[in-house]
Amino acid sequence: MNFKRTIEFIRDIYQTKDFIPLHEPRFTGNEKKYVEQCIDSTFVSSVGEFVGQFEDAVADFTGAAFGIATVNGTAALHTALHLVSAGPGDEIITQALTFVATCNAISYTGARPVFVDVERESMSLCPKKLKDFLATHAEVTQKGCINKNTRSQIKAVVIMHTFGMPGKVKEILDICNQYKLKLIEDAAESLGSYNGAEHTGTEGYLGVLSFNGNKVITTGGGGMILTQSEEIARKAKHLTTTAKVPHKWEYNHDSLGFNYRLPNLNAAMGLAQMENLPLFLEKKRQLAHTYRDFFSGEAATFMEEPKGSRANYWLNTLLMEDRRQRDQFLELTNQQGIMTRPAWTLMSELPMYRDMQHGELGVSRWLEDRIVNIPSSVIL
Repeated sequence: MNFKRTIEFIRDIYQTKDFIPLHEPRFTGNEKKYVEQCIDSTFVSSVGEFVGQFEDAVADFTGAAFGIATVNGTAALHTALHLVSAGPGDEIITQALTFVATCNAISYTGARPVFVDVERESMSLCPKKLKDFLATHAEVTQKGCINKNTRSQIKAVVIMHTFGMPGKVKEILDICNQYKLKLIEDAAESLGSYNGAEHTGTEGYLGVLSFNGNKVITTGGGGMILTQSEEIARKAKHLTTTAKVPHKWEYNHDSLGFNYRLPNLNAAMGLAQMENLPLFLEKKRQLAHTYRDFFSGEAATFMEEPKGSRANYWLNTLLMEDRRQRDQFLELTNQQGIMTRPAWTLMSELPMYRDMQHGELGVSRWLEDRIVNIPSSVIL
């Protein structure tokens, strides 16, 4: 792979000799206008009209019946896990190739993550490996799905749509139904990604999104729970507003709740960003195609969306020949002021999760050695 030629190509795309970030936000619409309106209203915290409008806009775009806005994606996932009654002694199956927040949210409930391998095509949870793991280690009883090795109850499966590439939700959902498991979609990175006609985060029991500053759209910080159920939406909103019972003046709380509601100020920015989301997705697709064409003549492999899906190409991903080439490319590009990043260290290798049960993780380790994410900011 010609590193120098690649660096020149990226600089030519972004038309700058200055530092090029991995993914920076774009504010080209009504962000300032709506934020000023929010400030003028004095409703800058979790009560205000922009929160509901933002929730409706995201729900409408994704096809979810309801959206419940939270302070960040981790809070959304923590709440989603709470809604499936995950607690101390329980287990949640997820992938080792993910951002640490996925596993942290599991740990916040007192449950333990169990790691299953990903597939190469989507870099997300592999249905076959999940099926094999459950066939070997799980049994369905009157109490639910029990891990035969630990005798703990497996409460749910969390699939993470890696870098915006849609995972095989329908296949995994079928397996979950067979084993009486709830499926939660960590769609933090995949706003604007689809499996067929279905938006990521809308097919499982619950889905979660993130609006961190490095995502396709941002609220500064922020997340959202997606659901098709009015009852679950009501419970989620209640939990994320400290489980406060509505009353004109009294402070009554009927259960353990969380102070996770998204502030109106952030929602104002998010609503403006949603107005430009179709444009951002179109421009990101154009950038991905530009990269794809360029790397077709290089040794590195450009990761394209899986067949039958439509990715948002949140982060454009290359697969290098091996870890040595990956590290050489990371070193040179970052020295030259072009921000590139590897995949995350596998969760099964982190000190707090090293002792957790896991299946064979050959594909996860193979991808970890080769993945490089390259600049992916929207070009307007």
